[in-house]
Amino acid sequence: MEIGISAFAETTPYPGTGTTISHADRLREVVEEIELADQVGLDVYGLGEHHRPDYAASAPAVVLAAAATRTSRIRLSTAVTVLSSDDPVRVFQQFATLDGLSDGRAEIMAGRGSFIESFPLFGYDLDAYDELFAEKLDLLLAIRENPSSVTWPGGKHRAGIPGLGVFPLPVQPKLPVWIAVGGNPESVVRAGTLGLPLAIAIIGGMPEQFAPLADLYRQAGRKAGHDESLLRIATHSHGFVAPTTQQATSVHFKPYQGVMNQLGQERGWGYFSHTSYEAARSRRGALLVGSPEEVAEKILFQHEHLGIDRFMLHLSAGTMPHADVMKAVELLGTEVAPLVRKELS
Repeated sequence: MEIGISAFAETTPYPGTGTTISHADRLREVVEEIELADQVGLDVYGLGEHHRPDYAASAPAVVLAAAATRTSRIRLSTAVTVLSSDDPVRVFQQFATLDGLSDGRAEIMAGRGSFIESFPLFGYDLDAYDELFAEKLDLLLAIRENPSSVTWPGGKHRAGIPGLGVFPLPVQPKLPVWIAVGGNPESVVRAGTLGLPLAIAIIGGMPEQFAPLADLYRQAGRKAGHDESLLRIATHSHGFVAPTTQQATSVHFKPYQGVMNQLGQERGWGYFSHTSYEAARSRRGALLVGSPEEVAEKILFQHEHLGIDRFMLHLSAGTMPHADVMKAVELLGTEVAPLVRKELS
C-alpha cells in the first residue's frame, strides 16, 4: 500500500498570537516538506487548490514543479484540481509539463471541489456544478487518450477540438487521473464506470461507514467490464503524528479546532470542542492523531474495512510550526509507513 501526504498550504492565524505566515513563506515551506517526504521514502504528495486568503496554493502544479527538480521518486499530485472551473487543455498541459520535469511522476486528482470560490472567480455558474465536471472530465480523458491529435465534439460549456495536438506530451504513456469524492455515490459510480482510481475523503464519522462506497465503486467497475485488480482506492484523512500522543495533540488540537470552527461557521456545522476532537481521535474515529504506532493502527483499520491501495495523511489542517510539520513528515516516512508495510506483508 502506498502512503503519502496531502496538504492545502494553509495560512490560517497561529492560535494564541493571531499572526499569519505570508503566502510566499508558506509555499517555500511546502516545497521543503515535499523534499523531505521524498527523502524519507513516502510514495505520494498531494497539494490542494484553493482561491481564498487562508490558503496559499491556487496553482498547485507550479508548486509541485518547484518540488519536482528537488525530488527523485515521490509521486506529485493535486488534492484536488477543481476541474469544473478550470480548462482541461491547460490542466493537461500543466501536468504533462510537471511529468516531464519529474521524469514521469505527475498525477491529476480531479474533483468538483468542496470550496466554491473558484466558480465566480473564473466566471462559472454554480447551478451547473455537476454538469461542468462531467463535461470537462470527458474532455480531459479525451486529451489523455491521444494528446497528439485531440478530436472532441464540444459540449454545452466549451467548444469542440477538431484534431489538434496538446503539448508537451507527458513522459507516462497515460497520465494518471484520479477521481476525488467526499461521499457522493454518483461520483463513485462515475469513477468505477470509467475505470479511474478513486480517492475518498474521510474527515468525519467512522471509516467503516465508507466501505459501501468502496463496494459500489468496485461493482460499477466490474459492470463496466474493467479488471477489478486495476480499480484502485485511496483514502485521505486529517491527522498528525509526533513521538508521543501528548506531543501530537498539544501541537495539533488548537490549529485544527480553529479551522474546523471557522469552516463550521461558513457551512453551518456545530461547534468543534475538545470532546469532539477526542471522539474523532478514538480508534474508530476519522482523525489520525497520535504516536507512530497509533497512526499506523488507524491506517491499517481503514485498509481492513475498505481494502485501500493508498493512504494520504492530511497533515496541517490549520497552520502549525514548520518544524513540527517536518518532524511529522519524517515520522510518517521512517516509522509509520514501515509499521504498516510490515503488517501488510
